[in-house]
This record gives sequence, structure tokens and C-alpha cells, in this order.
Amino acid sequence: MSRARILRGAAGVAGFLLVGELTVRFALTDDVVFPPPSQVLWEAAGLLADPVFLSGVATTLTNWALGLLLSVVVAVPLGVLLGSLPSVERATRPLLEFLRPIPSVAIIPLAILLISTDSLMKVSVIVYASLWPVLINTLYGMHDVDPLAKESLRSFGFGPVDVLRRVSLPSAAPFMLTGVRIAAGIALILAVSSELLAGGTGGIGVFVIQAGSGNRTDLIMAATFWSGIIGLVANLLLVAAERRLFHWHQARTGATT
Repeated sequence: MSRARILRGAAGVAGFLLVGELTVRFALTDDVVFPPPSQVLWEAAGLLADPVFLSGVATTLTNWALGLLLSVVVAVPLGVLLGSLPSVERATRPLLEFLRPIPSVAIIPLAILLISTDSLMKVSVIVYASLWPVLINTLYGMHDVDPLAKESLRSFGFGPVDVLRRVSLPSAAPFMLTGVRIAAGIALILAVSSELLAGGTGGIGVFVIQAGSGNRTDLIMAATFWSGIIGLVANLLLVAAERRLFHWHQARTGATT
């Protein structure tokens, strides 16, 4: 990321915070409903020393990481299988297209009824939500494999497993990681949303519920701020990994655009 882009982003954030601060200071809005950004940032800094909040963050991140990992374990092999067998993909495509648009948040009440264990319910919802970006991107990656490269390997006597291992998987890997990056943000949204709707003993969402019951809008926004920071850091790390591992893919796509 270029320095100019970072500076523009920082200027945009600073401008947004300044407008929010002035709006509250000039009494254009109620500071109870919309506390000034300076107060929110102060409370956000204080949360770093709050053991209850930090325990909630650990709970949310545990469910997030486990759900994301399981979605990758399920979606990547399934995407490779469907992408390698066009007849199977055609047979299952109507079911996939029916399930994929269902809002993931909408299945949380159903999951609460069907799954009695709190953590298992939340992880299951996260898996369902984050599975689709990984699966669809894996399918796209398998479809993007150069057919000439596969035919060349077959002409030298390599079997289907060797073609898959030597050509298809390396070619589709950048798409898979892109799917994981998209799924990471969705998984975090569902991790917090499931806590907000289902409650529980811990989590960022549970902390927000408790802050809301005390009319602490500043704490709600401070906890939400850290949720955004967690999502931003996760995305930046995955983008960096994508660029480092698959720089050749970016160079190829850049040359063709």
C-alpha cells in the first residue's frame, strides 16, 4: 500500500472524526445518543484494560477462527470436487443457488432452536455464512485453470491426480485465498451477530448487550470500534499473505487488464 494512499485514508478518517466531534460540541445532536468521537476513543482505549471486554474478545475470536477454519476445510475440497466434475456441479448447482442467497443472520433463530450448545450454535452459523465465498471462489478458480496446461500434462502420461496437484490446485489457490479473505469479514460479522441475538456468557456482542442495558452508548460504540479494527487487521494480514504468496498471479492479471 502506497504512502499517499495511507495518508489519504488517514485524512478521511480524521475528517470524519472532526465532523462528528463538531456536530456534538455544537449541540446539533444528543451526546447521549451520539457521544463525541473523542469520548468513544477514550472509552475504546480504556477497554484494553477491561478484563471482561478482553475475555469477550477472546471468546469472539475463538468462535470466529474455528468457524472460518471449518468453512475452509469443508468448502475447498467441495469446490475442488465440483470444479473437477462438471456433471456433479451441474446436478448440485440448483441447490447451491437456492441456499447461497439466504441471509445468514436469518438462520440464527433456527440454529438456536436446533442446537442447544451455545458455542456450537455460533460456530455452526459462522461456518454456514463463511462457507459460500470460499466455495464459490474455489469453483471460479477451478474454472480458470488453463485447459492447455492440463492437456499438456495428460499428453505426457500424467493422471488426473497429478494434473490436479500440479496444475489445477496451484492455479486455483489465489482464488481460494481471496475467498478466505472475504469469508473472514463475513465470519466476524456472524460471530458478533450471533452473540447479539443469542446472548451467552461472553463475546463482543454480549458486551454490547450489557452496555446497551446500562444506556452506555459510548461503550457500545467503543466495542464496535474494536470489532472494526479486528476485521481491518484480519483483512490486511490476508491481503499481505495473498500478495506475498501469489505475486505471480497479480502480475499476470495486471498484465492482462
